[in-house]
Amino acid sequence: MILQAVEVTKVYETRGVTTHALDGVSLQMDEGEFSAIAGPSGSGKTTLLNLLGALDTPTSGNVLLDGEELTTLDSAALAGLRLHKLGFVFQSYNLIPVLSACENVEFVMDLQGVEAGERKQRAREVLERVGLSGLEDKRPPEMSGGQQQRVAVARAIASRPRLVLADEPTANLDSDTAKRLLELMAELNQVEGITFLFSTHDPLVMEAAQRVVRLRDGRVVDDGAGNHG
Repeated sequence: MILQAVEVTKVYETRGVTTHALDGVSLQMDEGEFSAIAGPSGSGKTTLLNLLGALDTPTSGNVLLDGEELTTLDSAALAGLRLHKLGFVFQSYNLIPVLSACENVEFVMDLQGVEAGERKQRAREVLERVGLSGLEDKRPPEMSGGQQQRVAVARAIASRPRLVLADEPTANLDSDTAKRLLELMAELNQVEGITFLFSTHDPLVMEAAQRVVRLRDGRVVDDGAGNHG
């Protein structure tokens, strides 16, 4: 098991109003899964993904990644865990606009201490895999949404993470580009053994996923466990 959430709640206080974004969510993921968290807007998908990715902490409950309990780790340990075990694909891409596609992909590897020559080679290979050969030197503002999303995926996988978390990865893409991106991620899942977890309300992603965990009002209404394996 690579990931586990145990009775996780997340409560926000805004101007005296209490919002239960997550309410006692428990979830287990095995290594090598290609899974999605689905649900209507406001169901808690992104909140759950942020907790699973150590980007946020639960109000109560535990999250375990690779057997390590995240709530017991300090910020430096969490940063190290995110750097070496996790890859992220954000809905807004989060690319660095002044860096080229290649430099964006190299960025996480640079933080990991990967040597410059290997970094560049790996970045170019991964960009080729996501269909961006010839665009290595382009900066994000010079690229389409679909191209930027593929750079974001390349950056997430170039660092060779155990687990990639992708928040609405197809939200800004046309259906053809979305299909190609999902095929690429499915191939990386099968060939490289990278575990993928998406949050989505896109039927295309749900169709591609081997397992769909459904959330409603901050609770798991179907954990999809019987639908895969």
